[in-house]
Amino acid sequence: MICHILGGVKLDPIAEELLKTVRKELGYREKKGEHTKFGHWYADRLQDPQYRDAPWCDMFIAWAADKAGVSDYVGQFAWTPSHAVWFIKKDAWTQRPEPGALVFFDWKGGKSYKGVDHVGIVERVEGKKIHTIEANVDRVWLKRKVRETDKVVGYGLPRVVKANASPDEIRATDQPFPSGERSDAREGSPLDVLGSPLALLVLMVATTVLVSLRLAGRRRGHHRRFRWPWNAPSSTPSSSTPPSRRAAEPLPPEIPRIRTRAARPETGASRTTPTVTEPRPGPVATKTRPPAARTPTRRRPYEPRE
Repeated sequence: MICHILGGVKLDPIAEELLKTVRKELGYREKKGEHTKFGHWYADRLQDPQYRDAPWCDMFIAWAADKAGVSDYVGQFAWTPSHAVWFIKKDAWTQRPEPGALVFFDWKGGKSYKGVDHVGIVERVEGKKIHTIEANVDRVWLKRKVRETDKVVGYGLPRVVKANASPDEIRATDQPFPSGERSDAREGSPLDVLGSPLALLVLMVATTVLVSLRLAGRRRGHHRRFRWPWNAPSSTPSSSTPPSRRAAEPLPPEIPRIRTRAARPETGASRTTPTVTEPRPGPVATKTRPPAARTPTRRRPYEPRE
């Protein structure tokens, strides 16, 4: 492996190619509406337009890694915490800076990958300070910066990713969000899950239980239904009146006959004078105590007066 010297430090080929590519973009400025060519490239790659005007510090690194041909070892992300986790999972995470390493910042001073909100590339190290190349800094620029390390969460090492990965483990890209569906991808069917042995076993057990419950319900006579139309019992004199209402009503008094003419007037009586027939004494309705209502607390409107 041929390495070049930068400030007394040997550069591996991945760091050399990555730094060569990003130096060519120094001085790039964000366009109107927060659009960048890096965001457009990333959005077209994922077929998702939301990235065109998104924060572009990590999308620039993805673009540069693709141009340099080292995406397999640098990773391609738009969300910085996800990018940090990618290096951690590949055992390529360290607290010591070196040229070509990706540096992850938390401006609040936290030390967890969950708080990472910015990323850059280390160009060289001088004492306790690091010289970096970063995108989306000072609001709109891609430029060099000199940083203290108190805001650094950690460093991702592409060379270690390459050293730890076998050819079968290397993938062309790792994305925090799913990319667009391939046009030649076969559409899945809900019935595909039935092909597994476990699913077939569960289906057979469920069918057996349902059939057993249904047969048992028939033997016990469950789910008995009322016939329609349903007829109430007719043991009382009037079936058309609800039983509760009949219990509360008093017996109706005998209706008196008022002012009826005699068929033959008596001798000496005027033909124009009507004969009044007094009603026969009958049971007084108000003196009859009605049957007790079904509800003891209900007020009895027909209670006789003392």
